[in-house]
Amino acid sequence: PLAAGLLEEVIALGCRKFIACGGAGVLDRHIAVGHILVPVAAVRGEGTSYHYLPPGREVSASPAGVAAIEKVLQKHGYDYLLVKTWTTDGAYRETPAKVQLRKAEGCLTVEMEAAAFFAVAQFRGVLFAQMLYGGDDVSGNEWDSRHWHSRASIREKLFWLAAEACLSL
Repeated sequence: PLAAGLLEEVIALGCRKFIACGGAGVLDRHIAVGHILVPVAAVRGEGTSYHYLPPGREVSASPAGVAAIEKVLQKHGYDYLLVKTWTTDGAYRETPAKVQLRKAEGCLTVEMEAAAFFAVAQFRGVLFAQMLYGGDDVSGNEWDSRHWHSRASIREKLFWLAAEACLSL
């Protein structure tokens, strides 16, 4: 909810185009730490998005935003995956059963903001897309941190790529 609130505030200040960046847990151990992931849709496993859009299983990123991200990533020669992500507000509740269900729905990542961001953007009529990087691995029976919080260079790289994509819009 806090991220959605911040987005609401900057929209109220007049901003209309957003490219966010951040980390995500992976539901497939073959996705390397730091691999760039671009969510095109989010499974709504949190509560905030339901305050903005009618009930539904998924919410989509802005296609123009995704296209801008892809263009920048291709320009710089970065490998990336277009993904469906699972947004949850239940920290540390990625149980093996839930992970299997989300994988069956096509999700490759889990995070805590995308569905709310996408819903706020659609409700407010602004452009929003996001880049994530592969972080911890929640695909097995035990959590593997893969030391994802110590990857400052990856986060900095994503920030500058997101800025470039946003400025291209």
